[in-house]
Amino acid sequence: MDTIEQVLASRNFLAIGEQNPKIKQIKGILSNSKPNPHKLFVAEGIWLLKMCEQFGTPIDSLILCPEHIRTSEAAALAEKIAARAENLYTVSAKTYEKLSERDRPDGLMALAALPSHDIDAFSPPDKAVILVLDGIEIPGNVGTMLRMADGAGLDGVFLCNRKVRMTHPKLIKGSQGAVLSVPIFEFESVETCREWLKKHGFTVYLADTRADKYYFDEPFGKNCALVMGSERYGITREWYEGEYEMIAIPMLGKCDSLNVGVAATVLCYEASVKNKISSRVSRRADACGTS
Repeated sequence: MDTIEQVLASRNFLAIGEQNPKIKQIKGILSNSKPNPHKLFVAEGIWLLKMCEQFGTPIDSLILCPEHIRTSEAAALAEKIAARAENLYTVSAKTYEKLSERDRPDGLMALAALPSHDIDAFSPPDKAVILVLDGIEIPGNVGTMLRMADGAGLDGVFLCNRKVRMTHPKLIKGSQGAVLSVPIFEFESVETCREWLKKHGFTVYLADTRADKYYFDEPFGKNCALVMGSERYGITREWYEGEYEMIAIPMLGKCDSLNVGVAATVLCYEASVKNKISSRVSRRADACGTS
């Protein structure tokens, strides 16, 4: 459909105001101040809603502000999302602007559900690289590391001692959609996570400044689980009670540590390049040598 008027005419949208329970629900999720048992997050704008459409993210509610929808692209996307949303609403510009964080909003907002992944169905490939987040406390850091995990081609992100809501707006924003694309699994305890990794042949690497080996000296080349600890307390003691190897990032200046997201990026890209890119280059070289 070319116009938002056609979209609105083709479906039963309910006009609601600022005092409607749905608006209050959205405000509660945006402020991270209310219970969120269904793990809904606010997806605003064409870019993020396209990501939701790409990954088939379940849509609880679609909220449109016709006054802010200016393009046929936005109208076409609204029609696609409306076709599978459970609830359809319209709001005034005044109400929408109280919800939006944008200077120039494009009039599309949805309450969407985070994807759910079954660890029992997870079958990592050979030379897999997993990032384990242990007690990370800052939502933006989790989001940044999810975005990095997508960029580095990691095979999954494991959560232990989770301290943040995965629906926190800063996490969603920081992930740039990676919260939808990266398989995320939460474990009840370090022990259960460690047992799963051992069962599936993973070597556990702890990012620890006391390590004798720097990350670039580690060849990897096997299933790897890289554990990053909390911003304040580091990696929890339980990880040191099992089998592990420690690796460090050299600090060549005056500071004694990096931001956890930066450190994770350095380590994960090193492991991913050695496990995924280097092995592909090696196979191509072998093929050329035998042709």
